[in-house]
Amino acid sequence: MDDLLASRRVAFEVLAACLDKGQPLDDALARHDGFIKLAPRDRAFVRLLLATTLRRLGEIDGVLSALIERPLDESNIMAHHALRLGAAQLLFLGTPPHAAVDTSVRLVEGMRLPHLKGFTNAVLRRVAREGIALLGDRDPARLNTPHWLWESWSASYGEETARAIAAAHLNEAPLDFTVRADTAFWAGQLEAEVLPTGTLRRPVGGAIVDLPGYAEGTWWIQDAAAALPARLLGNLAGQRVADLCAAPGGKTLQLCAAGAHVTAVDISARRVARLADNLRRAGLTAELVTSDASKWIPTEKFDAVLLDAPCSGTGTLRRHPDIAWLKDEEDVGRLTLTQDRLLLHAITLLKPGGILIYAVCSLQEEEGPARIAALLARTPQLNRVPVRPEEIPGLAEAITPAGDVRTLPSMWPDRGGLDGFYIVRLTIGDAT
Repeated sequence: MDDLLASRRVAFEVLAACLDKGQPLDDALARHDGFIKLAPRDRAFVRLLLATTLRRLGEIDGVLSALIERPLDESNIMAHHALRLGAAQLLFLGTPPHAAVDTSVRLVEGMRLPHLKGFTNAVLRRVAREGIALLGDRDPARLNTPHWLWESWSASYGEETARAIAAAHLNEAPLDFTVRADTAFWAGQLEAEVLPTGTLRRPVGGAIVDLPGYAEGTWWIQDAAAALPARLLGNLAGQRVADLCAAPGGKTLQLCAAGAHVTAVDISARRVARLADNLRRAGLTAELVTSDASKWIPTEKFDAVLLDAPCSGTGTLRRHPDIAWLKDEEDVGRLTLTQDRLLLHAITLLKPGGILIYAVCSLQEEEGPARIAALLARTPQLNRVPVRPEEIPGLAEAITPAGDVRTLPSMWPDRGGLDGFYIVRLTIGDAT
């Protein structure tokens, strides 16, 4: 099998695993034996092709439906995936038509669907001729956002902001770094911009492991918004801090680098092992615990607890466009039960006067403010500690009237945006 077809076959099989079996994109790639066997350039192409297909799936399906008189039935869904990949190449990646069409036809042939070879060829040739014109009068932000998400964001933020969020998701996210020290030096080494909050940012490109400082663990990949929760704990030197649901460990590394004595808890042994590797690379130490954080009982209470709770992840669609098509309202409903359970347990781990940071990388109101409103109604001894503008430089617009933080992908548009997070700081007793 030639390289052109091999890379597209991997992309095809991973796309099917995502859309038909509900596997997250990163997991599907990690599980695919053929992906790691590809050359680095081909692996990069597969990631780009899949991310583009998922990011633009609404537009792609709209163009295909306009060109297909009789929709494919369920028994031919695999051919539909091949058409999607072909259309993504023709509409958005600038792949030469002969390469996109030929490899798609060969994929269909390899799936033992010879009766659809001519159909695939004819449809994609029409995409090559007419597809760009068909895209011209469409609404990308709306088309590429599932209805339930559009309605939810419109209700929470207004339609104008919902549209800006959806438009931000159409762009690939830049690469963000948290550095242990010497920010200016590493900005030069990495050819990165220093963001107002201290995160370093550079365009995506190249192998992360080949960048200066990777082997020495002087930095780690972490979106600018994801770096905020740990920073809102303030001076941590000598403090005992529990990091709940800790893996993959960016926040654990932040806490350790700030001088805290950290206990990192995660339910997955595989993810804890990955966290251990990241700590070793960075030359940092933490106590690692494999346990359900909602049931874990330590021997001593903590000065602070950071809970980055399991959530729908709808704030990370720039990086994980598959989430838009894998999650729905029922998933959010189930996750809120987990979040409530974790929150109620987290406050039992705190010393009097201790600080709890609750964070979710979700844009859904139910997973953010609604959870905290329910918690405060049940536990009157808890109080908010409002976030001050100087604590999150350049992001004063992200501070809500209640004093919490709500970042949106549409913020910092000239810098490439940032993930959507909800963050609240609570204390037992009077707010200070």
